Amino acid sequence: MQSTQIMAMYGTDGFDMVQRLLEQMDAVSHLPQDKHASIAIKPNLVVAHTADTGATTHPEIIEGIICYLQAQGYDNLSIIESSWVGDQTMRAYEVCGYNALSKRRGVPLYDMKKEPGVQVQTHGIPLSVCKRALEADAIINVPVLKAHCQTALTCALKNLKGLVPDKEKRRYHQLGIHQPVALLNTVLRPAFTIVDGLCGDLTFEEGGNPVPMQRLLAGLDSVLIDSYAAQLLGYDPDEIEMLPMARDYGVGAYFEDESQLIELNSPADLPQKYTPSRRANMLARRVDAKNACSACYGSLIFALNRLDELGELPRETLHIGQGYQGIEGDGIGIGRCCAGFSRCLKGCPPQAKDIVDFLQK
Repeated sequence: MQSTQIMAMYGTDGFDMVQRLLEQMDAVSHLPQDKHASIAIKPNLVVAHTADTGATTHPEIIEGIICYLQAQGYDNLSIIESSWVGDQTMRAYEVCGYNALSKRRGVPLYDMKKEPGVQVQTHGIPLSVCKRALEADAIINVPVLKAHCQTALTCALKNLKGLVPDKEKRRYHQLGIHQPVALLNTVLRPAFTIVDGLCGDLTFEEGGNPVPMQRLLAGLDSVLIDSYAAQLLGYDPDEIEMLPMARDYGVGAYFEDESQLIELNSPADLPQKYTPSRRANMLARRVDAKNACSACYGSLIFALNRLDELGELPRETLHIGQGYQGIEGDGIGIGRCCAGFSRCLKGCPPQAKDIVDFLQK
C-alpha cells in the first residue's frame, strides 16, 4: 500500500474486515521488523459509551488487529487511551468491552491520564505528550469517523489528542484546538490508521445518534484519510481548520482523486455521501464560547438538544469556556471557569443531566 492510497472494506463484521484490510495493505511492512518492538494501539474511547452509540471504537476491530499482529509474531502489544477531561478512562475500558478483550488476548490497557507528559518542540511551539506514546516503537491509530461539535469532524488527526495529559488538553482549547492538534501530528506519526466507520454518530461526538456507514478505511497518511472523510460527509477539506494546517506542516496531502481509493469489495447500496445533521451548529447559536474544552462544551450542546426536544430551549445566551476565568458579570455561566457569572452551574465538566436540571429552574 502506498501513502497516496486509502483502502476501504464494506460490511458489518469488524473483526473479519480489519484482518482482511491488514493483509491486503501488507501491514507488517509498515511496522518494525523486530517482533519484540512495542506497538501501541490507540482507539477512540472519549466517553464510557459502547460502540453501538456511534461514540467509540468497536472492540472487535481492536481484537482483529491484535489477532493479526500476534499471528505475525508480535508479542509486545498494548492499548493506550485517555477519555476526555472529567471522564475516567478505566471506566470507558470496562463499559466498552476492552477489559474482557485485554484478558482474552493478553494485551495490557494503559490510561494516559496517569502517564507523565514529556515536553517537545515542534515548529517553534512547545507541546506536552504522554511519555508512553512517545516511546512506543509504533502507534496504530484506530479512530471513529464521526461529527464533532467544535471541529465538525473528528477522525485520524484529532484522535491523537487522547495521547496528551489532561492539562495539555485544556491548553489546546486555549490555543484554539486546531493548530495544536495539527502540530501534535508532526510529533506522533502513526505507522498506519484504521478508521472505524461502522456506525459513527454524525451529530454528537459522545454518541447517541449512530449512522450505519458499514465501512472500515485504512491508510498511511492521516491528512489523506481525514480529507477523504471530510468529503464523505459533504465538507470541503479546508472547512476542517486543522486539515490545511496539518497539510502545510507536512503531515500529509489531501485526497484529490477517486483513483486513490482502493475498494476491496462492493459498497452495495451504501450512500456515496453522508450528511451530518449540523444540529450542533444550530444549538451553538445560544452559546458564547471562549476556549471551551470538548467535554464541557459537548455536555452543554447535548443538554441543549434535550431541552429543545422538551420545548424548553433557553432564550438567554449561555457562557462557557476557559476564556471566562476571572471575569464577573450578569448572565448564565456553565462550568467552573464561569464562576464569576451571577448564575453559574459549576463542574469540570458539568454533566449534561445537571445542565438540563439547572436550565429548567
